[in-house]
Amino acid sequence: MNKAHSPSEFRLKLESDLHNHLTLDHPIIGELVKPERNLALMKVMALQGYQLTKHFLEYVEHLFFYCPLAKHKRRLLFNLFEEETGRISKTRNHVVLMENFIRALGISDAERDAAKAYPETQALIDYRMTAVKDRSQYHIGAAAVMIASEGQNLETRAGAARHEILGKLYGLTEQDLLFFSVHQKEDIGHVNEGLNLVTDICTTKDLQDQALFAVNHTCQLFWNMYSGVAHRHCPAILAA
Repeated sequence: MNKAHSPSEFRLKLESDLHNHLTLDHPIIGELVKPERNLALMKVMALQGYQLTKHFLEYVEHLFFYCPLAKHKRRLLFNLFEEETGRISKTRNHVVLMENFIRALGISDAERDAAKAYPETQALIDYRMTAVKDRSQYHIGAAAVMIASEGQNLETRAGAARHEILGKLYGLTEQDLLFFSVHQKEDIGHVNEGLNLVTDICTTKDLQDQALFAVNHTCQLFWNMYSGVAHRHCPAILAA
């Protein structure tokens, strides 16, 4: 019978699986960074991203409430405080920062509020919500949210973050992009904390396997979300 990984081996495996399944290479990103701007596609991507942002505080609230380890619970409280107030980063509530970005793209508040999650986007929302609300799936929720989801903001290409590349192309200011620049900095710490938390609570092979699946599956759901947008708005890039 296979044994559980040692804590150090398991942590390395979690981190490796995250970095092997990020979305920077999805063809829709290549479409967005072409010299001939595709503002319509950029707006759709922003509105689908907003569907995720609206739920993130609720994920962290449940992870905080059900956290079984005091040292990690205290750290999650700081995460909650920043998401709600922006005080640590000296900015604003993170949903407000995302709304500012959406306005900078020329999307009205009414258009933003009328937008609905595509089924692929909803699948990502629901997978994480189901896990964080179930105490017995705590390790799955923590892996999905704190590692796989927060890890999506760590991607860079040629030394530049995705939001920096898109910001220059679409004429966005540093203020417009605060949602992304704040998360790029903070999520280094959040992912590290997620790795530590999941490593500490996954003490059996079954728990470790379930957490590893959660990381990989969540990353796949992000990829599927991008593919859902591409299928509706630029299907040719999926066939290339």
